[in-house]
Order: sequence, then structure tokens, then C-alpha cells
Amino acid sequence: MPSETAQTASSARVVTLAANASFVPIGVVTVLLSPMLPMLSARWSLDYAQAGTLFTAQFLASTVAVSLSGLLVARYGFRFAINAGLLLTAASTAMLLAGSRTVGTVCIAGYGAGSGLAVPAANLLVAELNPKRSSSALNVLNFSWSAGAVVCPFLVAAAEKAHLLGLLLECIAGFSLLVMIWIAFLPFGTSETAARKIAERKKVDADWPRRSLPALIALFFLYVGTESAFGGWLASYATSLKTMPPVVAVMTPAFFYASLMVGRLLAPAALGKVDEVRLVRIGLLLACAGMAGVARSHHVAAIAVSASAAGLGLSSVYPITIAFLSREFGTAAARVGSLAFMMSNLGGACLPWLVGVCSTHFGKLGIGLSIPLLGSVAMLALYLPAWWSTTPEVI
Repeated sequence: MPSETAQTASSARVVTLAANASFVPIGVVTVLLSPMLPMLSARWSLDYAQAGTLFTAQFLASTVAVSLSGLLVARYGFRFAINAGLLLTAASTAMLLAGSRTVGTVCIAGYGAGSGLAVPAANLLVAELNPKRSSSALNVLNFSWSAGAVVCPFLVAAAEKAHLLGLLLECIAGFSLLVMIWIAFLPFGTSETAARKIAERKKVDADWPRRSLPALIALFFLYVGTESAFGGWLASYATSLKTMPPVVAVMTPAFFYASLMVGRLLAPAALGKVDEVRLVRIGLLLACAGMAGVARSHHVAAIAVSASAAGLGLSSVYPITIAFLSREFGTAAARVGSLAFMMSNLGGACLPWLVGVCSTHFGKLGIGLSIPLLGSVAMLALYLPAWWSTTPEVI
């Protein structure tokens, strides 16, 4: 019936909006380590290699949580997985500065695990609720993540200057809890039933594993690793140059995440004129140029321009790759997605750590930043051959 269809569409819009709201605090905590890393390194007397292990703790915990996320979605639905992630994120963020380095590392792992629970569930939920425009909807969802990531460095810089970091972390935790309560009272409707039907399938489509699987898995690993390595070390790199005030250096990741946000906002319009694959290829070329520029930059203006180019170039890669995953594997996307999101978090655990190890070995953080540059080159190489089997979405 038309009224039923309209009601379902309205419910899908509200749930999609709630998923977007959940991505704002998740975006904040995902990049929180980047602007706080110079302060935490000084507080806990860490060198580059030791500081890199904090990223490893965050993303390894996220990897474990991703593997649990699929099970939670299968048993309890999307709502439970998203809210469990938000609750863990809130508790861990509030306690981050409450104790020693060990306690802090556990909290970093805790909010990493919270992201690992919520992010796959929210991405797959939005893709399912918007099957005819999944790339656009996922770009908007990740725009919300970017919004949180953009404000994070500014909030940290302002709170650190005012000696109110503890209060800031408590506010982030409080906002996460408010979103969790909102989601708890929303009618998820058919999306929960669909999640269980996906989980009840004993096997995926007959031709699985498809030829696209290795490329998709590699792209997930490389993308999150590259974004985390570049964005995560940007404030520390700017601080190491000693050519700008520390408060300004702490805010430099905002240029990267702001351009990620703008790129995801503009992506739906761009997809009306350029197909998905071409947009990704152009973006990765721009990302490579931006990352190479940052490694050669020594002043805030040059870092801002180069970091912005890198963010704009990377902006559509992840949402479009998720859209390919959803369309390539259909009802098997939740199962394959668990593996893909696990690999993405392994990338986040490995590549930022490699930046720290290389920087300590060579005594220069700029050399370590060649790791995300190589990651972008590898992603571009993966997007050159046609491994996908479905027609790219055109809006």
C-alpha cells in the first residue's frame, strides 16, 4: 500500500539520520589521538615508536570488535551493535586522562573497540536502507564522521589551552550517550529483520569468493591504514618542525579532515557527472600529490594546502569501496563486510605504527610519512584493473 511504503521510507530516513548522528562522536574519537598525541607523548615520555603503539592499541581493539559486530548484528540487530559501540566509546573517552599510561592505553583501546562495533553496523545499515543510492548515502554518512573529525583538533587545542581537556572528554562522552538514547527509542522496522535473514544464510552466493574479494580486502586494509597514518601523525609532524606555535600545530589535522568532509559533501553531485571508479582514480592521484607535498612542507600554509589536497583526494575512496562491497555481494555483504572491516582496522593498527618505527629509525618524521603515500599509490594501482562485476552507480 502507498501509505505503508511512505511510512517505511520515512522510517528509513529517520534511522539513516540517527546513524549519521552516531558517526559524529565516532569521528571525534577515531581521530582524537592525532591532536592529543604531542601532549600524551610528553605526558608519558614516549618516542615516535612508542607513540605509534597507541594507534596499534586503538585499531587492534577495533579489529576484534569488528569481528564481534557481525555476530551482534546477526543476533540482536543493527541497533544493539551501534549502541554497544557508543556506550563503550563514552565510558572509555571519559576515563582517558584518569590514570597512568596503562590506563590511558586501555581507554584508547576501549574507544577503538567502540568504533569497531558501531562503524560496520552503521555502514551496512545505511547501505541496506538506501539500496538505489548507496554511494551517495554512504558519502553523507562518512561526511558526518568527517564533521566530528574536523572539529576534534580545534576542540582539543582550545581545551588544552584552557586546561579543560578532562571536561572536553566528558562532553564527548555525554554526547555519545545522548545519541545512544535516541537510537534506543527509534523504530528500526524491517532493517532488523533483514539483518537476521542475512545472518541465517548458511552460505553466500554460489560464485563466492568472487574475483573482486582480494581487491576489496586490500583496499579496506590500505585505506584505513593510510588515512589513520597520515591524519594521525600530522599534528606531531607539524609540532616537530618547530616553525609554528604548538596550538597551531595541534590544529593542522583539521585541514585534512575538513577537506575529507567537503569532498564527501560534494561527492553525490560529482557522481552525477563522473562514474565512481574515475572519481576514485582522480582522487587518489590528488591524495598522492598532497601527501608528497606535506613531507616537503615546513610552514603552516604549505602544510594546510597539501593536507587539504590529500583529504579531498581520499574523501570518496572509502564510501565508494563500501558501496562496491554492498552491491558485489548483496545479501552476503554483512558476512563479507565483517572480514573487510577487520582488515581495515588491521591497516589502522599497522600503518601508523610503521610510521612511528620508520621515524624513530631514521630520526625524521617526514620520512615516516612516506608510508601513507605508498598506501595511496597501492590503492591507485588496485583501482586500475576492472575487478568489479556490477555497473557503477550514477546519480
